[in-house]
Amino acid sequence: MLGRIYHLLLKEFLQLRRDRSARFRLLIPPIIQMLLFGYAATFEVFNVATVILDQDQSQESRSLVAAFVHSSRFKLIAVATSRQQVQDAVESSSAQVGVVVAPGFASLLRKGQAAPLQVLVDGTNSNTALIALGYVSQICGNFGQGYALDLAQRTGRALGRPLVNVQMQERYWYNPNLNSRWFFIPGLIGTLTLITIVNLTAFAIVREREVGTLEQILVTPIQPIEFVIGKTLPFFLIGLFEVAIVAVFGMLWFDVPFNGNPLVLMLGTSLFLLSTLAIGLLISTVCKTQQQAFSSNFFVLNPMFILSGFSFPITSMPEALQWLTYLDPLRYFLVIIRATYLKGVGLDVLWPQMAGLTILGLSLFSLAVLRLHKSLD
Repeated sequence: MLGRIYHLLLKEFLQLRRDRSARFRLLIPPIIQMLLFGYAATFEVFNVATVILDQDQSQESRSLVAAFVHSSRFKLIAVATSRQQVQDAVESSSAQVGVVVAPGFASLLRKGQAAPLQVLVDGTNSNTALIALGYVSQICGNFGQGYALDLAQRTGRALGRPLVNVQMQERYWYNPNLNSRWFFIPGLIGTLTLITIVNLTAFAIVREREVGTLEQILVTPIQPIEFVIGKTLPFFLIGLFEVAIVAVFGMLWFDVPFNGNPLVLMLGTSLFLLSTLAIGLLISTVCKTQQQAFSSNFFVLNPMFILSGFSFPITSMPEALQWLTYLDPLRYFLVIIRATYLKGVGLDVLWPQMAGLTILGLSLFSLAVLRLHKSLD
């Protein structure tokens, strides 16, 4: 049995060696996608197109406008002369944020009163709108505090002290600078591995069936279980190699720290690969051609990506979909890889995810072997 599996394993690696396109798909696209997603995928918002109308034209209003201009979060594209221009800019989507400083802004501040500021935000992209509005609040809050302190110093009036003074000290654990790439890069490793291994596994067996070599293999003494092991073991080793390459590249290029135990990550990766190989086998049992396999991969991988929690919080999903995420192996692996990278935790914390991947992987692989056995018969 071991001899037959060894020869089938050798056949797969020889075929991979002769297939230049397969070697290219294995190494270059994941690295290119890592670069693209690493730079493009972010929760932070910069250079928000902004139009400002200053109807007060005072020193205070110009200082507030300067705070927006010198902020990297906003990009001033126009200075409006009327409210209609601000409204037209937001409605036409040429500007995402419109700021209107009303007349009397400075006089109210000098009296120590609250000065209103009108902010128009394009809510088409709700996520960007909420983040941009948060930046506006932060700039206005800093401006208000600075102006109040300056006014107290110039007039000699003491700032009113509340009866209870509460001060908040912000301290971000595991990601002190809130660098979104530290969140996305580990997730990309799992996502790219899922896509690559499922594609390789499904296409390899379907290609054998399509070109007619599957029947030639089956007339040999090899058993179906030996055929499954011989076809999946190479892709398991390839998956481990690809995770190592992409992980090292992400750490060196994007300076993402790795604080955990490599053996814990390797164990989680092995359990995750068991599930991805099973998904590829399941796709191969229902597809007769590579074109069908491509369509099936698209149908399966997209929902897995959405339900994994890669970029959309699982807790924000409907309850029915939250239960469905437990059937997604990427959900468990993202927790494992992000926790090992950033938090440095071990099996004492990650054992529920490891157990979930083990149960899911064994179930999927058993189902895949049974279906493939029936398909071969």
